[in-house]
Amino acid sequence: MFLRVKKSSGHEYLQIVENKRDGKKTRQRVIGTIGRMDELAGRGQVDQLLRSLAKYSERALLLLAGTGDPQSEVRKVGPVLVFERLWEKIGIGEIIHGLLKDRRYQFDLERAVFVTVLHRLMNSGSDRQAERWMNGYRITGVENLDLQHFYRAMAWLGSPLAGQPLEAGFAPRCVKDMLEEDIFRRRRDLFTDMDLVFFDTTSIYFEGDGGETIGQYGHSKDHRSDRKQIVVGMVLDNEGYPVCCEMWPGNTTDVTTLKALTRQLKERFGIARICVVSDRGMISKKALEDLETEGIHYILGVRMRRNPEMTEELLESGTWTEIHGSRRVKKDPAPLLVKEKTVNGRRYVICENPEEKITDAETRAKILGRLSDALRKGATSLVGNKGYRRFLSAEGKGRFVVDEKKVLNDARFDGKWVLTTDMSLPMAQVALKYKQLILVEMIFRDMKSVLDTRPIFHKRDETIRGHVFCSFLALVLRKELDRALDDAGHRFEWEDIKRDLKALADTTITDDNKTITVRSRAEGCCGKIFAAVGVALPATIKSS
Repeated sequence: MFLRVKKSSGHEYLQIVENKRDGKKTRQRVIGTIGRMDELAGRGQVDQLLRSLAKYSERALLLLAGTGDPQSEVRKVGPVLVFERLWEKIGIGEIIHGLLKDRRYQFDLERAVFVTVLHRLMNSGSDRQAERWMNGYRITGVENLDLQHFYRAMAWLGSPLAGQPLEAGFAPRCVKDMLEEDIFRRRRDLFTDMDLVFFDTTSIYFEGDGGETIGQYGHSKDHRSDRKQIVVGMVLDNEGYPVCCEMWPGNTTDVTTLKALTRQLKERFGIARICVVSDRGMISKKALEDLETEGIHYILGVRMRRNPEMTEELLESGTWTEIHGSRRVKKDPAPLLVKEKTVNGRRYVICENPEEKITDAETRAKILGRLSDALRKGATSLVGNKGYRRFLSAEGKGRFVVDEKKVLNDARFDGKWVLTTDMSLPMAQVALKYKQLILVEMIFRDMKSVLDTRPIFHKRDETIRGHVFCSFLALVLRKELDRALDDAGHRFEWEDIKRDLKALADTTITDDNKTITVRSRAEGCCGKIFAAVGVALPATIKSS
């Protein structure tokens, strides 16, 4: 059945016609003649008729949406659907509701926390920004949230618990500690190895006063000694899952935090040992001695070029053993070569990545090519560059040449790094544990990004603690997503994940009490992410 225009006696008539089969032939039958086109068009009745018919056709409504005055709304849905499923899987929402059972807030506090955490994952910023940001996403239960609710949610997370002893050097026991412990208990099973955890700290400076007590002047890893700061510590388990985050005043030293944290981890989570995994440059000789005195184990990267024990014999001699990384990832990266030696009573594990070895050699060749060209032209400005200077030697006043011995010496370090440890773990495990340092560093880079705007609108210690803790929850969700992708055999860059999830949106068109929602295409890795976490993509078109 269709509409057609038939000319007769110099006029055009709008008719409703149907096709009807008569044996092998198809004949057209006029159901009815609506009227003359010029008269219908003059009174606007053609558009009115089509729009009335569109009530009974989803596709027609979409085609006609531009001809009237429909209301449309576009909301992103990808991040919400994926991370809400992980939020439910971990049980964070259920735990929050359980902790709130004796409290009577006049707003949905769990939704305020979820919005804040999702905001940290997708677009770092303050809680003030999260309030405006959520309007671009389709999140259930947030219709009545405003800025004061986000502040109150942060204050609740960081509020001290009544009747709890205050340990020197630590923040008071807070609501967020109970949340961490419940998440840990739900994830831990008989096969979870908690004999060893990783710990690292970072500092975050404030634009404002930094709360009543937590913001203090101290050694700034951001090189902002002019600002008050907070020291944030992160504990990861053997598989890189965030276990807890701790916060100290900005003038607290790493060794002080380690001594107190060791006791706390044993009491809260039953963790017997703690291991510091770090670059050698992050821990001083005195700090290393303190670690050994306190019985805190370590796996540290060695500064190869400055250590006299990094001889050619140590780096080149011996037999390499090939090891691989995560067994869950079907498409594993290049294997790692490892060997170990003991020098002056200290254990060293030497690692080499064959792919990085090739990359380092190619990079050096490019540097030397540019350097040689510049020197031939008499340019000496490159001498001030550390990357160039390590290949040069002075030859006369103001004259420099490429030193081939330095070039050969530099080639010894291609693709290699050296570790030292006091642990008796097999060398393969030592190397793989150190590779997890990349994850630790990534987490702290993310936390820096998440807190890039600083909690400048928070003036109380409890809201600052809650603000930082939401970054911890964001990292818990991200790790859970990483695991789901690993299990499915996928490995995607985080920026690609964010871009493709945010690209999934739905457009809702409402016209004359008829509503149709149209979903955009799942671009890039979006569909695989949905499948990995067990979420079905929304219908392409749905009506109500």
